[in-house]
Amino acid sequence: MYPTDRPRRLRTDGIRPLVSESSLSASDLVAPVFVDATTDERVPIESMPGHERVPHDEAVARVEEVRETGVEAVILFGIPETKDPTGSRAYADDGVVQRAIRRISGATDAYVIGDVCLCEYTDHGHCGVIEPAAESDPTLTVRNDETLDLLAETAVSQADAGADMVAPSAMADGQVGAIRSALDDAGHEDVALMSYAAKYESAFYGPFRDAADGAPAFGDRRHYQMDPANRREALREARLDAEAGADVLMVKPGLPYLDVVSDLRREFDRPIAAYNVSGEYAMLHAAAEKGWLDLEAVAHESLVSLKRAGADLIVTYFAEDLADRL
Repeated sequence: MYPTDRPRRLRTDGIRPLVSESSLSASDLVAPVFVDATTDERVPIESMPGHERVPHDEAVARVEEVRETGVEAVILFGIPETKDPTGSRAYADDGVVQRAIRRISGATDAYVIGDVCLCEYTDHGHCGVIEPAAESDPTLTVRNDETLDLLAETAVSQADAGADMVAPSAMADGQVGAIRSALDDAGHEDVALMSYAAKYESAFYGPFRDAADGAPAFGDRRHYQMDPANRREALREARLDAEAGADVLMVKPGLPYLDVVSDLRREFDRPIAAYNVSGEYAMLHAAAEKGWLDLEAVAHESLVSLKRAGADLIVTYFAEDLADRL
């Protein structure tokens, strides 16, 4: 007996694109940009081949390079001149990200997203205000509610500078509500909010922490970022953020958490974002350098898998590399 149902009929070149269930375009992608207040020249990021920290006066040029590939959105991360226990340069009017946002918004039509967190700006490297004795205490305590005030101040300062969207990533309880309220009170009702709703305490962040100089000086982040073993908890976190006013819900990292991306897509009628993080980028580059994988092919397949799982937009270090192919 020969088969009567032949799926291979729909895999020929002529019809394959017509029946493709998932598509990826440059307009789906957000490119991270690192702005460094401590340098006067571009500094390559060794663990993230092809990426650099750029000084203030290169911020516009860097974003224009991104836009030339067809990618229209960028998310900004800052390396400040100085750090202190409360990360005050994160919410300073003349902070590294605020100055970059003003330049980029004034000179380009890029859609500018500001990452809202304190880890890059605190001298201890944690995402908030910590207890004074925390350095000698194995049970690190981040003061949640005190941190909310600083996150809200950071978001408003970025909106004042011209950010189109702010993206809180500290995983502080109540951060979306605090930031949304502060933005509205400051007259920024039209500034969108993308929450890192399900941000896991992941081993895939290593290269980013080198790039942004944001590794914890002691301890780790397991008490405020999510346990990688938990799936249902992600729905709870996302629901809290949606109810508090998040416009977009993000899952970070992306590839190891495709099930979570899919869960959020089914449960919520808001755009879902996925962050294709630095470790995912670096490991594919490392394998390609060994000649084990075709870099462009596996990068494209990785991002298509995020789209297939339900992501509407993807923050990825592959944005520029793949834009021409897309």
